[in-house]
Amino acid sequence: MLMIVQNLTEIITEEMASVFLGQVDALKFVICALLSGGHVLLEGVPGVGKTLIGLTLSRLTDLSFARIQFTNDMLPSDVIGFHIFRKGSVEPELVKGPVFAGIVLADEINRTPPKTQSALLEAMEEKQVSIDGITYPLEQPFMIIATENPVEVAGVFPLPESQLDRFLVKLHIGYPDSSEEKEIISRGIDHSDALSLSPVITSEQIVRLRSEVGRVLVHEDVVEYILSIVRATRVHPSIELGVSPRGGLALKKVSQAWAYIHGRDFVIPDDVKKASIPVLAHRIIVKEGDAAKILEDLLTDVDVPL
Repeated sequence: MLMIVQNLTEIITEEMASVFLGQVDALKFVICALLSGGHVLLEGVPGVGKTLIGLTLSRLTDLSFARIQFTNDMLPSDVIGFHIFRKGSVEPELVKGPVFAGIVLADEINRTPPKTQSALLEAMEEKQVSIDGITYPLEQPFMIIATENPVEVAGVFPLPESQLDRFLVKLHIGYPDSSEEKEIISRGIDHSDALSLSPVITSEQIVRLRSEVGRVLVHEDVVEYILSIVRATRVHPSIELGVSPRGGLALKKVSQAWAYIHGRDFVIPDDVKKASIPVLAHRIIVKEGDAAKILEDLLTDVDVPL
């Protein structure tokens, strides 16, 4: 089974990398989030391919896809939907919002007000939405890939900690290197390249793989290593607010998925270390400096189990 999974995830990674050039680890963490039942926040300046990642994954997974282009005048009902009453009907009719899709691309999520941002909270955490007191389940598998521009300060609403914590991983998407950028320009890569891709995995397979990922063995010593990292963030002099227990659970999940897509049915400390920054950096509040760099230094001080 592991060999089949490894081949399948390699195919997905290769297909995504044929459209989104460079930063293969970022693509792998997006796949890890999908297999862990989590959501992804992509941070980067405009034009580096954040939207392309979401579009490409949706084409390869054969999941229904919806894109929300957030603006500062968007309402919660624009995201989750609303009820209407038709003439002669005694029951409300649901007009579904774009959140009723397998993969939802939330473009520029920090451009919309907090009230609309919070409309995603229940969907992300509970896989359901409530409209006028009626609860509706969302599609399964369900995944949100959100994007944000880190350099804009005018007309944006930074995500609060409660919203950030709902994202399993946060990935920084930077500029491609010189050779990759040359190929992008030479080939003229754009969204049409993603739309030309064909599915390589079904929704039923994703559900089955999620179950398999949850059974990847995490030895007690590795659990202690995860705990040591989490607790170290709470006493570090440069960190004002450390990682919560939910962050520790997220680190375990992504470590399991990272091991799984690399053909192992057990987690090693290197899996945990690899996953730590994408999973934990957005879950801490630092007094000053860069959260990722502080975590990188912190990892060197935590004893690694042999």
